[in-house]
Amino acid sequence: MKIRERFPRTVREMEHVEIPLSDGTRLAARIWLPEDAGTDPVPAVLEYIPYRKRDLTMARDAQHHPYMAGFGYASVRVDLRGSGESEGILRDEYLQQELQDGLEVIAWLAEQSWCCGSVGMIGISWGGFNGLQIAALRPKALKAVVTICSTDDRYSDDVHYMGGCLLGDNLSWASTMFDQNTHPPDPALVGEKWREMWMERLEQSGLWLETWMRHSHRDAYWKHGSICEDYRAITCPVLAVSGWADGYSNAVFRLMDHLSVPRKGLLGPWSHKYPHEGVPGPAIGFLQEVRFWWERWLKGIENGIENEPMIRAWMQDSVPPTTSYRERPGRWIAESSWPSSSIGERTFRLDKARLAAMSEEVLEQPLPLQSPLSVGLFAGKWCSYQAPPDLPHDQRQEDGGALVFESQFLEDDLEIFGAPRVELELSSNQPVAQVAVRLSDVAPDDQATRVTYGLLNLTHREDHEFPKPLEPDRRYRVSVQLNGVAQRFPKGHRLRLSLSTSYWPLAWPPPQPVQLRIFTGNSLFFLPVRPLRNEDAALRPFEEPEGAEAAAIRLLKPGEETWRVVRDLGRDVSKLEVVLDTGTTRYEDIDLEISSRTLETYTYRANDYDSLAGETLWERKFVRGDWEVRTVTRTLLTSNATDFRIRAELDAYEGPSRVFSRNWDRVISRRLV
Repeated sequence: MKIRERFPRTVREMEHVEIPLSDGTRLAARIWLPEDAGTDPVPAVLEYIPYRKRDLTMARDAQHHPYMAGFGYASVRVDLRGSGESEGILRDEYLQQELQDGLEVIAWLAEQSWCCGSVGMIGISWGGFNGLQIAALRPKALKAVVTICSTDDRYSDDVHYMGGCLLGDNLSWASTMFDQNTHPPDPALVGEKWREMWMERLEQSGLWLETWMRHSHRDAYWKHGSICEDYRAITCPVLAVSGWADGYSNAVFRLMDHLSVPRKGLLGPWSHKYPHEGVPGPAIGFLQEVRFWWERWLKGIENGIENEPMIRAWMQDSVPPTTSYRERPGRWIAESSWPSSSIGERTFRLDKARLAAMSEEVLEQPLPLQSPLSVGLFAGKWCSYQAPPDLPHDQRQEDGGALVFESQFLEDDLEIFGAPRVELELSSNQPVAQVAVRLSDVAPDDQATRVTYGLLNLTHREDHEFPKPLEPDRRYRVSVQLNGVAQRFPKGHRLRLSLSTSYWPLAWPPPQPVQLRIFTGNSLFFLPVRPLRNEDAALRPFEEPEGAEAAAIRLLKPGEETWRVVRDLGRDVSKLEVVLDTGTTRYEDIDLEISSRTLETYTYRANDYDSLAGETLWERKFVRGDWEVRTVTRTLLTSNATDFRIRAELDAYEGPSRVFSRNWDRVISRRLV
């Protein structure tokens, strides 16, 4: 990233500002703004998240927020209630209290003497979610939103459930917040009350995993904060951004389709990252794009951005399969509206071992499918947070346990843009079953790179709110939508569609082994085909990534990041082990050292569905001089045919002494999961 050294306006920083709320709680903010904003007021841009403005987001904040301030904005970073140095307790994500606090923060910003009264919201992931949710509440001062890696549907398209299937990332994400909620505020900012605030968090934040698993259907809990319930509630312009390696790319398509306000969509090759830090690359000058957006909608400058295409996307070229890519080759494409009239549909019939053209005669025959639990060990994560090494590996290692349908060698290049889908006629021998569908690009040397995939809990075939068990051996017709993507399949390659009855540990398997029968002939596969368009070459190019000067952060002890599949053939135990150790980092300006280590393991024995287990361990330590705080959180999730069981532990240490400890043991009914 290029470091920009000169800006139109000189920036000053307000490191710790307390924003008062109506109930007496004070939220902690860090504000960068032009020095002369007191006499020449500017719009405010709010990022509102729970990840500790003081330290854990310091690296990205330092490059992002002063940059925006240098171009004439008050760039404001606020920790949610109960996080960082903000008072109160954080009890769950996107609660009404969080949104109400956000409304008060926006009103406070608009009233400051250095603010002209216009406010924008920007954020990735959590900050992208609540930006949309607060926009739907229509605060008067909020004029525009930039939402990155977020969703409009908290049940159907979030980290918790996909197609009604419980995601492994649900456990992983719950464990992340289990750790985050144990962090103390910084005594250097809050003084002697730091310990009282810390104890309140340890005692009251709760076990979020239990809450999420008790809401296994699309009930009122998930509808809250899902703006898809009423897209018309949003009345300000929205820029929606994601990447093909991210878990949230589908929301960009839906927002372009359903919002009625000025809106733009941007989809790159990236994982769960800001696009100026985008991995896999190429990263882009995203902060410049955000500037253009704020100029138009916060400052009223007629820069023509509303006349650009509605959606821009990275058309990915074919690549060999691996778990990480520095860059994904490809090119930028664009559509002026979504859905696009220029995208057609190509349909295949599922035949025995092949994808047949619609013009071909295909006999109906039932094909049995009963996958081993090993299918999914090479799937990567539902959402690629780190990019390497959590992307899917060669699909040949998965396809031995799948039902595979393959096309002929392509006679010409084929490009798709949008969401493929399948319609399957099938039956099941069990009342609860799932199907995973994968589309792969098969090269002439037979290497298979997963392009996209979809999941469906078959009890959710009609509805996510009121699922119904299957009648064994009854035939059903179900539709499975795969994640949207832009992908080129070169001439001489083949398309491969793979079906499996499990996809562990990306998704938790059904209660017991299932055999499906897939009926050929009337089972169909639909591809969104986009013809080559010369005008793509004339698109305005993105600038190179740039930002403000990096923070003074030094790595004292290197960590490690590994992703291991272990098959113990002697005991017939299989394990996926994920290690993310960030080592020890020193934050020079605040004289603070932070260490962090995460271990996730997902195991099973033989084909024993009752042996499935997901376990997480987080360790975090904060050190400044003789002040030392350490927390350890552990979570174990297991299941049998009727229930899930959660066992969790929290231990907190001040110096060598354990000052807090709590254990949880919860049993939760599976309810058709």
